[in-house]
Amino acid sequence: MDAAAQAAGKSAHAFMLEAIEHETARAERYEAFLAEALEADRDMDDTGLCYAAEDVFRYISARAEGKRARRPRPRAWRK
Repeated sequence: MDAAAQAAGKSAHAFMLEAIEHETARAERYEAFLAEALEADRDMDDTGLCYAAEDVFRYISARAEGKRARRPRPRAWRK
């Protein structure tokens, strides 16, 4: 760790604090991601609607290529 801290131009203590801050932020983003996914799952259960992956991929691919594309529409689904 001392070598890595020196290579970054920081003290070992500053290097460790930065690593802790980075990992804390990553863990918080992951928890927010999971909470959002669980909420989306509950919404799907409540409404019975979802977006088909192939429709979403088609839309994103077209937009990434600079093409106009229709937004996907939700579909009814069953578990």
